[in-house]
Amino acid sequence: MLTRFDRYIARQVLVATLAVLAVLAAAIWLSQSLRFIDLTVNRGLPVSTFITISALVLPNFLTVILPIALFAAVLFTYNGLQADSELLAMRAAGLGPSQLMRPAVMVMAALLLVGYGLTLYGLPASYRAFKDLQANLRNNFTAVLLQEGVFTQLDDKLTLFVREQGVEGDLFGIMAHDSRIADRPATYIADRGTMVQSPDGPRLVMINGNRQELDRTTGRISFLFFDRYTVDINRVTGEIVNRQREGTERYLDELLWPEDGVDDRTRRGFFIEAHQRLAAPLMIPAFLAIAFGALLSGDFNRRGQNRRILLAVVLAAAVQGLFFAFGSLANRMSGAVLLFYLLPLVTVAVAALVIARPTLFSPATEAR
Repeated sequence: MLTRFDRYIARQVLVATLAVLAVLAAAIWLSQSLRFIDLTVNRGLPVSTFITISALVLPNFLTVILPIALFAAVLFTYNGLQADSELLAMRAAGLGPSQLMRPAVMVMAALLLVGYGLTLYGLPASYRAFKDLQANLRNNFTAVLLQEGVFTQLDDKLTLFVREQGVEGDLFGIMAHDSRIADRPATYIADRGTMVQSPDGPRLVMINGNRQELDRTTGRISFLFFDRYTVDINRVTGEIVNRQREGTERYLDELLWPEDGVDDRTRRGFFIEAHQRLAAPLMIPAFLAIAFGALLSGDFNRRGQNRRILLAVVLAAAVQGLFFAFGSLANRMSGAVLLFYLLPLVTVAVAALVIARPTLFSPATEAR
């Protein structure tokens, strides 16, 4: 049964967590959405599509900032209680470390469920929707994706360069390289052109240019000068349903048991992705343990706990860095996926030991 103390602390931790989460999510959303603002303002991308794209990138970052938000909230809340001597009074009233931690642990349990909901469902669903939307944009809004003076790779077999794009959508200084027919790659150069929509998808219409085609069998190059030439862009992406889903788009069962025809390297990548998804939410209790290891170890210090908080921040950053590093290690050693689970478990165990034996963290000679 929840006590008044539990509700009091849990409310403060939850509000602080949501506040930090909102600030971090807003900052990340803004930084990511800046990439798409130009497409909306200057290139005609629908505002609804802009909002959808910006929203779909959030779940990927939420899995990382959830532990950080709880970590910051616990440090802020409990350090404030310590500064106001409330924590000291609670200890004097007979509350032990486990009772002091209980409200934050309840918030952590709720966030852990949210974290697994994100990694097991939200993340693949958002990535899948994002990739499908991206493919749809390439099929129906190809001109929107073009940038002046930049080689735009529509896929690994078709690259398009445009020197200048007019306000009406006219393209000037066009160069395109098409290697979709492997034995006969072709390069197009045209003075101007435009992107038009057809029932079969977008097409690039070029005016006043030439086509250079290499016959790899004979090694000969053929030239064709044209007044008007059309290239079918729709062939770039093909049907969305036929493309192979990437690891980030797959649900857990699709990662662990992929369809036939997947090569060993890709299968290993799916295996690593699955274990990263399963282990990532465990960083939430790990970060909570680091915060409590710093705040609840040792006696009350009249000089504050700035050194402990700084150490906790450094340790949390190191743990998060190790988690990312283990992903690279797992690409070379499949057994390294165990480290995804060992890292948070060891972190919690060490923090529990520090709280139980404060002298391991705070020397007896520490000034009070």
